[in-house]
Amino acid sequence: MPGHHSARSRRAAERKGDVRERAILDTCEALLTRKGYDAMTVGDIAQGAGITRGALYFYFGSKQEVVTALVARTVEHLWERSWVTAQADEPRQAIAAAMRRTVELWNEHGPVMRTAIDLSLTVPEIGELWNRTADLFITAITAVLERAGIQAGNEPEQASAMARALCWMIERTFYHASQESRENLHKASSTCEHIWLVSAGLTV
Repeated sequence: MPGHHSARSRRAAERKGDVRERAILDTCEALLTRKGYDAMTVGDIAQGAGITRGALYFYFGSKQEVVTALVARTVEHLWERSWVTAQADEPRQAIAAAMRRTVELWNEHGPVMRTAIDLSLTVPEIGELWNRTADLFITAITAVLERAGIQAGNEPEQASAMARALCWMIERTFYHASQESRENLHKASSTCEHIWLVSAGLTV
């Protein structure tokens, strides 16, 4: 059956493509860690992935496109582990779980997270991914604050406005701490967690 055969070979080709694409993104992440975005070239990525530059252009049109796909893959992990799961917990547990997940993500993918923040203002696709991620955080933080008894709403002292400020405080604090050391990242996380608990009125 010729149709059956072509479908099977197409599936095999897709699988090979997925493996190659993963190799490109993994290489890109390693290069971001080692060299940083500006110093990294398309040639470096292709070489690290064991393919020609021409083959890389079959998958991605530019260095920026590779990084955008890498950011998308990284924040998808975040969405999968989503903070939304923490919303079912008692507020203190939800806050601890959310901060623990955030530390894990920054420990595993710090250079990608920092690059996403650096490029979010100049690369619209990355800006969109990053804002979508922030919106998830803000929604989750809002829910935790409301369950802790903070009034719902957008006024300065209400849950949504406080959640937005907490989200961007956490982002900026983690950005700086993750450049320094894992120990500093843990300390910064503990401080952010404390501030969130204080904001929610949950400190004893």
